[in-house]
Amino acid sequence: MGTLWFCLLAWMIATYAVLDGYDLGAGALHLAIARTDAERRQVLASIGPLWDGNEVWLVALGGTLFFAFPRLYASSFSGFYLPLMMVLWLLILRGIAIELRGHVHDPLWWSLWDLIFMLASGLLAWVFGVALGNVLRGVAFDTSGGFFLALWTDFGVSPPVGALDWYTTLIGLFSLLTLMHHGALWVALRTRGDLQDRARRSARAVWPLVIAAGAAATFATFHCEPQLSRNLARAPWGAVFPALAIGGLMAARVLTSRGRDHAAFFASAASIAGMLASAAFGIYPNVLPSLGDPALALTIDNTLAGRHGLSLGLLWWTPGMLLAVAYSIYAHAKFSGKVEPADSSSQ
Repeated sequence: MGTLWFCLLAWMIATYAVLDGYDLGAGALHLAIARTDAERRQVLASIGPLWDGNEVWLVALGGTLFFAFPRLYASSFSGFYLPLMMVLWLLILRGIAIELRGHVHDPLWWSLWDLIFMLASGLLAWVFGVALGNVLRGVAFDTSGGFFLALWTDFGVSPPVGALDWYTTLIGLFSLLTLMHHGALWVALRTRGDLQDRARRSARAVWPLVIAAGAAATFATFHCEPQLSRNLARAPWGAVFPALAIGGLMAARVLTSRGRDHAAFFASAASIAGMLASAAFGIYPNVLPSLGDPALALTIDNTLAGRHGLSLGLLWWTPGMLLAVAYSIYAHAKFSGKVEPADSSSQ
């Protein structure tokens, strides 16, 4: 039961990263690839009907974490209090930037909210990567099983650590570049003409940076998380996850050069899923590793809710997730196709 819920959480994280990842990446890039106000409205229109639905997966993820791993939920929301408040404010700023931009017909007003949208999107992509880096690196628990992280200490990976150090900053950079690449492929998929060409060029330009940051992040993770090497030695089949990540990135590059935007986007989605599956495989059976004393780590066994409650909860979780999946499929099918300048006039 514990492994099942661990895998379900990993699947939800990957789904959220793929869906909200493209609109975070598009937001982080949109001032670079959209040269005119009309083009910026096109980028916004490509995500406008979808971005808030994509964030439903983040809410569902938090609810599932609270239900299935209550001790992990409690420890994380207290220990990561400051980074979580930063995420909350960035989500708020990003949402109001999208919604308020078109309320006043003034170029200065548009420029203000475009800048806020770009910064909030890029910082969210980076902060989510920093959060993943903290989970992979682990935290320093006290004897009561709790922890609290300052924003930074000495930027080292040995206690006392902060939320920011050289490793988590690297993972954050890797996350930002990956989602920028993903977002550029989304914009190329949804637009035409010069904007589409610039989106494709941006995807090709960011791709080698993703490869370089990914290689650095992989070597650093083997250094900071010894559980990854042990898990690979015990279960070599786990290498399929990094293979999926690498294969997806390679396929996205080839498909982009051939103008096959749909296939390139799905290859990027598979790559992101492979990266996050690799991370989940690397820390299992931990859910939050411990720096220093491994006995203090939060694991599946010592954070899992009661078996009876989890069994009943699965009966409610399953139809709820089926509805969420059905809605996501419907929304993306309903608003598929190219975004024309006329479609973005209200943004």
